[in-house]
Amino acid sequence: MPRIFSILRARSLAAAWIVMLATTLSAVSAAAATPAETFVQQNVQRGLTILNNHGIPDAQRRSEFRDFLTSLTDIRRIAEFTLGAARRTATTDQVEAFVDAFRDYAVSVYEARLIQYSGQSLKVTGSTERAPGDYVVDTVLVDPNGKTSGQEPIRVDFRVVTSGGKFVVIDASIAGVWLAIEERDQFTAFLQQNNGNVPALTTHLEDLATQLRNGGARPPSH
Repeated sequence: MPRIFSILRARSLAAAWIVMLATTLSAVSAAAATPAETFVQQNVQRGLTILNNHGIPDAQRRSEFRDFLTSLTDIRRIAEFTLGAARRTATTDQVEAFVDAFRDYAVSVYEARLIQYSGQSLKVTGSTERAPGDYVVDTVLVDPNGKTSGQEPIRVDFRVVTSGGKFVVIDASIAGVWLAIEERDQFTAFLQQNNGNVPALTTHLEDLATQLRNGGARPPSH
């Protein structure tokens, strides 16, 4: 009997360890892939895949990227943020025209920036919840073939919020610089130099978007 009891006790302890290990692994897996992180990993990687698809015409690739980006981000929210204090004094028509111009400009900027990392793959490294439903997801761009050039991986962070029951991106940081914040500063400077003329800023964005699409300009440097 003592021997049988020892065997049964050992088996019970082993079963308990297995259950504990399975629970721990499940918790670790959940911690490694929060919903916000999964959203960024799957969707942003999809954008890189579109830009890396050179088997389709440029016009088609850009159209697919535009559809992808506008579905992934809250363009209106970002546009109104970058307009800054001028949003309060501009007319409704001026704001609508600016949002439309900003949409084209944003697509062109993100395309020009991300295409610089052609062939790279996105790897999520963690996330921080700033407030309920407001996250910063940390990622790096790495070579999927394991090749290195001696440089550190490019860090790209995404600010993700819940809106209408789904996640949307409202800003991105490349190498530590948040694009929407930088654009707001640049637009504010433009407006200060042009007597707060929002239509002039709208025209300026339309011109920049055209130049970026034609390869005649570079995205804002940081």
